Amino acid sequence: MLAEAEKFDGEWDIIVIGGGATGLGAALDASSRGFKTLLLEQFDFAKGTSSRSTKLVHGGVRYLQQGNIKLVMEALHERGTLRKNAPHLVKNQSFIVPNYKWWEGPYYGIGLKVYDWMAGKLGLGSSQFLSREETLTLAPTLDADGLRGSVMYHDGQFDDARLAIHLAWTAAEQDCTILNYAKVTGFSKKNRKIAGVKWLDTVNNKAYTSLAKVVINATGVFTDLVIKLDEPGNENMIAPSQGVHIVLDKEFLPGTAAILVPHTDDGRVLFAVPWHNKIIIGTTDTPVESEDEMLLSEPLATDEEIDFILNQIAKYLTRNPTRKDIRSVFAGLRPLVKGDSKKTAELSRDHLINISESGLITITGGKWTTYRRMAEDVIDSAMRNGGLENRRSVTANLRLHGAKEDTDFDAPMYYYGSDIDAIRIMMANRKELQEKIHPGLPYLKVEIVWAVQSEMCITVEDALSRRTRALLLDAKAAIEAAPIVAKLISDETGRDSRWQDQQIDEFSSLARNYLPR
Repeated sequence: MLAEAEKFDGEWDIIVIGGGATGLGAALDASSRGFKTLLLEQFDFAKGTSSRSTKLVHGGVRYLQQGNIKLVMEALHERGTLRKNAPHLVKNQSFIVPNYKWWEGPYYGIGLKVYDWMAGKLGLGSSQFLSREETLTLAPTLDADGLRGSVMYHDGQFDDARLAIHLAWTAAEQDCTILNYAKVTGFSKKNRKIAGVKWLDTVNNKAYTSLAKVVINATGVFTDLVIKLDEPGNENMIAPSQGVHIVLDKEFLPGTAAILVPHTDDGRVLFAVPWHNKIIIGTTDTPVESEDEMLLSEPLATDEEIDFILNQIAKYLTRNPTRKDIRSVFAGLRPLVKGDSKKTAELSRDHLINISESGLITITGGKWTTYRRMAEDVIDSAMRNGGLENRRSVTANLRLHGAKEDTDFDAPMYYYGSDIDAIRIMMANRKELQEKIHPGLPYLKVEIVWAVQSEMCITVEDALSRRTRALLLDAKAAIEAAPIVAKLISDETGRDSRWQDQQIDEFSSLARNYLPR
């Protein structure tokens, strides 16, 4: 990919800045329309918000509660599209809304029937009322005291960072040139209009300038930092909002159903969702104020947020989890749009497209579920505003790399989809790669080697946080696995022992932030 970017000395049709959900989606949409496209990501794909979600592909039950019908309709449609195009990564997840007050059953029941109706033929299953006994059969550790029953409904669940990797791969198959560890440092301009970007390959410390007809800023919580490279005095468009999640062992919520608590003490939503044989418990947004690049890339959960989640979930479970039970804590920032921007050229649902005087197109807001629609909108905008040929989006029917029907989501390594055959051949040829990287983690050595050879995995963090999800599942085990992973990567790439030591140190200090203090 680097050689491809280096040898091309013409003008790219589109350069996308940002390798999260929105940027990868935009790069795929552009390249699949036949536009010559370059994507530049300063860290690793999905390093920021896009690997730190609640792992749900959902219409947004809380948006329904707020009466935002149009947004829910669009998200439900996109949920169905994503399940069709990535059947190896998106699955049906049943949710239980427990009822402890007499009015909750009919209130949530009617709302969720509306949710079913809005999903139409793209629905994942009908909601239904469950008795107290049926509820406790599905969720045996739910607090039975005062429980009247529940409403069960269906939404989608996925592995966010794995989807990002498969999006990157699909874009590459559409001839997109896509780079991680490529940091945009400025813009080149002609007659005050953006004519390209200046960027640094941070692995080899080499600077480049690439020319483009259109430049798209799809950097999520980093949006304002990129805008200020273009217009230094610009007002902030983004008000980041933090969502915190704790990860517990499966025994706290055995079974396959997730739990949704629509109203916590402060009115937020609380989820408890099974994921990779653990339970993720998390809540929605708390506002944060920061322009610190490191805090934006590695947001920290506060003690108050962790305590809040523990206290809230304790009201619904028979066994109250404590800090000792937490395997990992992770925080993600949502790039919420601040009101109406004065220069807003196109306002669209919960995402916003803004065009600066120099021609920089910024897309921000939104969520994983609607990434494809956001991408389509921003490339449509790029064609209108960048003088590109008018071509229709094809992503609604474009299957993602690895797509495989009838995926068994309980099978090991299911998330590789159709790539599993190549991985099995590698394991058969190299028996030592069948060993686990750690006894407390589900990952094999072959997965690290595969990530380096085939998925642009550069660092130990890439391997343990996003190619595998070890850091999120069990931070302590991930730290203990780091030396084995560093050795596997260096064996593949020819790095020396000093590089290994540095990687182990860097990863360990980062991973300690995922352990509850």
